[in-house]
Amino acid sequence: MSPESPDPRPDVLVFDVNETITDMSALGARLTDVGLDAGLLPAWFAGVLRDGIALTLAGGRASFAEVAADGLRALLARERPGQEAEPAVRHVLDALPDLPVHPDVPDGVRELHAAGVRMLTLTNGSAGTTRAVLGRAGLADLFEAHLDVEGAGGRWKPHPAAYAHALRTAGVPAGSAMLVAVHPWDVDGAARAGLRTAWLRREPVPYPSALHPPDAEAEALTDLAHRLTARRGRPGS
Repeated sequence: MSPESPDPRPDVLVFDVNETITDMSALGARLTDVGLDAGLLPAWFAGVLRDGIALTLAGGRASFAEVAADGLRALLARERPGQEAEPAVRHVLDALPDLPVHPDVPDGVRELHAAGVRMLTLTNGSAGTTRAVLGRAGLADLFEAHLDVEGAGGRWKPHPAAYAHALRTAGVPAGSAMLVAVHPWDVDGAARAGLRTAWLRREPVPYPSALHPPDAEAEALTDLAHRLTARRGRPGS
């Protein structure tokens, strides 16, 4: 489908959090603090997602914090042999609730809220961390709920149970909801669960051809918000 404003408009937007709302690049300074190269951040985070998703597929269960801590311990063992790991792990992970949001997020969220668009967050991480991040940005109360995959039996996205948890909370069928995410694998998972999807293309990379394409594409949340609110306000729409 062409990456244009979807028709009809979704009743509920379900937002991914890590990297979609939060700017995780700020964690690079924490890695530097503990003697690691800030450039290791993308590989570490990708490894957290890989291991958490793989664990879900295998029928296991662990929290984001547990998997993230294990990934940091492995990095430290390889890059800083002999260094005590636990203080470094705490120093990095303690920064998660203090992460900033991307610059386009406040205006985009406020525009959607002002237009009466219902919004929830759904993360593989912690709903408490989401509330802290959005609270610091003055945005937490603009969302109906902040969800994590504990409500889906600990099954990480893209497992269909995670999206079903958001749909139950919102009280809408899958076709009335739209996932907003920066991760193509999340877009693909939501599409396979019956949701409509919007891909935030924050980097100049192509969408993977092997995955289910998004229904809408935007370079910033403000762009997506403009499209959705324009359609929402169109007479007879």
